[in-house]
Amino acid sequence: MNYVLALFLPPLSILFTGRLILSIVVFLIWVPAILISGGLGHPIFILLAWLLIYQSHADRREDG
Repeated sequence: MNYVLALFLPPLSILFTGRLILSIVVFLIWVPAILISGGLGHPIFILLAWLLIYQSHADRREDG
């Protein structure tokens, strides 16, 4: 479900992975990027969120 959330709200999905400071930084960059570029920068933030979600799942499997 977090992958679907990353499609629409990448900063929130990054927050759910447990990275508070990174989610704040991404939010502060994401909002102006959406407004200025008309959404052209949005896929970069989706990829970042997906990579962080995958990494957090991989860390859980490794600790398991």
